[in-house]
Amino acid sequence: MPLPFLTADRAFDASAEDIALPFDDHDSWRRPYRPGPWRVAAAATLLLLASFVLLAAVIIGAAGGLSGALACFALAAAVIMCSLRLLRVGAWVSRHGVRRVGFFRTTTVPWNRAAAVRTVQQPVKWLGLPRTVQGQALVVVRHGGDTLPPLVTDHNADFLGRDEAFERATDTIEAWGDEYRQ
Repeated sequence: MPLPFLTADRAFDASAEDIALPFDDHDSWRRPYRPGPWRVAAAATLLLLASFVLLAAVIIGAAGGLSGALACFALAAAVIMCSLRLLRVGAWVSRHGVRRVGFFRTTTVPWNRAAAVRTVQQPVKWLGLPRTVQGQALVVVRHGGDTLPPLVTDHNADFLGRDEAFERATDTIEAWGDEYRQ
């Protein structure tokens, strides 16, 4: 039994056919899709690891090893920061442009510098690993022909096995591009 009023895909009491861009505030950066199960599972696993490291830090601190406890707290903080950064990875859009957030690097392209936002067939990385497979990718072509690395692919941690969600997300990002590139 679908409960559309409980999903993040549309606003309360709004149908998906009424509006192409369902967000009220177009000035803030938004990810037009939910993080996928692979990304959430990886972040949850990292947070579970961080909880064990924090427990170890408390035990080491209670035993009297202050330097070891501080090292464990620092390691746990680094793991927590990595898991939060992993959850932020993806494509973000606003009225100002499109942003590709990677784990180490973020690239922003203003809409007036983007010539096209389109879905293409090309070899893509499977879950970000070196192995490539044939798939679809959403790319931004800048004026002058320079192409960004793919914003999202159908084989990344957000869309692996979720073809319908990939189509919906790419259509939404392309709609933002069509509206604000003019």
